[in-house]
Amino acid sequence: MFEHLDPALPTPLYAQLAERLRAAIASGELAAGEALPSVRQLAVKLRLNPGTVVQAYRELERAGLVELRQGAGTFVRELTPSRRASERAAVGARFANEMLARAMGLGLSGQDLLKALRSALGEDTS
Repeated sequence: MFEHLDPALPTPLYAQLAERLRAAIASGELAAGEALPSVRQLAVKLRLNPGTVVQAYRELERAGLVELRQGAGTFVRELTPSRRASERAAVGARFANEMLARAMGLGLSGQDLLKALRSALGEDTS
C-alpha cells in the first residue's frame, strides 16, 4: 500500500501517503477499527520525516477517515456504505487525472491513453 511514493512528483509526499491510505480505507484493505502504523514506525519504514507522516494522518483525520486516540494511536473509522462508495469514486477520479497528466507529459493524448487502457483490459481497440 505504501509503494509508489515518489519524491520527484509535484505532489507532496504527505499528500501521496494520505492518498494511498485513503484508497486502502475506501477499498476496505484497511478495515474499520484497524490501527495504522505508529508515526515513528511508518516514518522509519518509508524513510520519511515523521512530520510528513503526521501531516498525512492529520489530513485523513480532518476528512473523517481516521481518528487519533491520545496515547493509543491512529485508527480507521467506520464508514457508511455511501461514504465508502463516495471515497472510492473520488480516489478513482484523482487516479484517472494523474494518469492523464502523466500521459500528456509523455505526449500522449486522452484518446491514446483510452486506447491503451482498453487494450490492457482486453477490449477490442479497432
